[in-house]
Amino acid sequence: MKKLTPRWTILGVLLVVLVLVIREDLTQRPRQLKQLANGQVEMCLSCHTERLDPAHDAPVLGCAACHLGNPMAIGKKEAHQGIVKNPGDLRVVEKTCGVEGCHAQDVKKVKNSLMATNRGILATLLYYWKEAPNQYGDFSVEELIKTGKTSLAIDYYRKLCATCHLWKEKGDMPGFFGEKGGGCTACHHVNPLAPKAERPWDTFLRFSGLKKKPHPFITKKIPVENCVRCHNRSGRVGTSYLGVYEGENYGTPYKHGKLSANELPGDRFYLDLSDDIHHQKGMACIDCHTRNEVMGDGKRYAHYEQSLEISCGVCHNQKLPAKTRRGNELNNVKVIDGKPMLIGKLDNKPRPLNPPKPGVCDYQGHQRLTCESCHSDWVPQCYGCHVKRDMRDTHLDKLTNKETPGWWDEGRSYLRYERPMLAVWDKKVVIVTPGCQDIVTLIDKKGESAGGFNSFTMAALNPHTTTKKGKSCVECHTKTKVMGLGEGTAWKEKGQWRFQSIDQGLKTAHGPTPPLDGYVDINGKPLQKSARADLRPFNQEELHRILRVGQCLPCHKDYNDKVFRHYDRNRKCPVFNEETGTARK
Repeated sequence: MKKLTPRWTILGVLLVVLVLVIREDLTQRPRQLKQLANGQVEMCLSCHTERLDPAHDAPVLGCAACHLGNPMAIGKKEAHQGIVKNPGDLRVVEKTCGVEGCHAQDVKKVKNSLMATNRGILATLLYYWKEAPNQYGDFSVEELIKTGKTSLAIDYYRKLCATCHLWKEKGDMPGFFGEKGGGCTACHHVNPLAPKAERPWDTFLRFSGLKKKPHPFITKKIPVENCVRCHNRSGRVGTSYLGVYEGENYGTPYKHGKLSANELPGDRFYLDLSDDIHHQKGMACIDCHTRNEVMGDGKRYAHYEQSLEISCGVCHNQKLPAKTRRGNELNNVKVIDGKPMLIGKLDNKPRPLNPPKPGVCDYQGHQRLTCESCHSDWVPQCYGCHVKRDMRDTHLDKLTNKETPGWWDEGRSYLRYERPMLAVWDKKVVIVTPGCQDIVTLIDKKGESAGGFNSFTMAALNPHTTTKKGKSCVECHTKTKVMGLGEGTAWKEKGQWRFQSIDQGLKTAHGPTPPLDGYVDINGKPLQKSARADLRPFNQEELHRILRVGQCLPCHKDYNDKVFRHYDRNRKCPVFNEETGTARK
């Protein structure tokens, strides 16, 4: 027999020691290597010891069921080959969350949803900028990513709007914006270390700043801050629900001689206003909005109003069981001690569902009013969107994460929140706000003007600033801005209504604009476009009826005043001359 050299002897001893160390290491961690609920054993668990939410915890599913990779490899490099950092990313979700036995049907619905496709945003923008014949085209972020398709409007979207959709990759940008997106995890992941008392954006900023981030928990109890991560621009319904109003960028009121501490991500300052009554009662977004609304039901709806299932009346009309407009029963509305209650999906707390106030909400003259038209306290109103594209510079394309030619800059004339404007959508009175009042200027590579255009549009919005008490008669019947005329003065002269606007509009390179807060003139002529074909301002007859009631209110202040019961018959006033707008002699 050939003698072993000292070298081989040393290697043999080291091999024995290594085996003993590995065996000792494995015996010290029997829990991590035990058989999973699915019958498999994963080497991943010899290193990854984090405890997750019960449904997705490592002893239940392991790591590879969600993150792929090679679960039987011992070496880190081999084990991590083909690994997926974010299983919820829509680019890989069919191999992770969407496998049979998990959430296959949900994945198909989510990919068709408005939150994934941004179909409504894209269709409306292209219509506003005259790149589409109407606002009902079938567009999607996925198509833009795959094809690289672009145009003037789409380039604007790619660079200024495209951080709020489910196709966005989580972590592709620094700070708050990197926390957006991520497919399924955009909604369903929560930071286990986040203090509950923090403002939503502080939670994201703190989490994104950690050097070693904890593994997020996956939950079906979606907190409000996950919704606000995206719903804080455009309609701003998320921040408005919290009572946060994005104001002018002055940083006032100053604090100790420095800019206000009330700052949103993106160098935006805000004021604290009244929050929605539902938020005051501790309700989350998912207490009202259904699974099918948020995740989609598989159909390719053009806009949010088509996918919307709920309304105020679904809960407050006292009809039980509470059903959505599609006939789906709400699973968190119950009868407790003979009273209808809404059960919070986050805290399981019952909350009474009070009926509308009799004699007021069902008043004969208000049958067309939506609940929000009377019970919304305020609404964000961004007037005059000044947009410029300069081809001498580049800008980050948020869909490709690459710099491409054309720097976009955006400003505004002014912001307001008071006196929400009313209009008519189909047959109902709703709140409207500037959809996009675009004043677009184009600069070529030489720094010279390359044209541009103006496009002014009003859009319907439920601002999510609900109050228990509705508006008074005076607020709607004497405030010209609420009627859609804009801030100014209305009076009657020789039997004809007149109106003088405070806002005179702007003189731009592409022609004069209408008054920024004027949706219609005193004769019922629309001054701006409408975001939907069946949305319109009040017509002449409606405006004159609204104003005429306003003339009566100094004396007849109450709904129950008999003069309002048969108003058309009783409208001739013995002390007021309607023709001249003055008191009778």
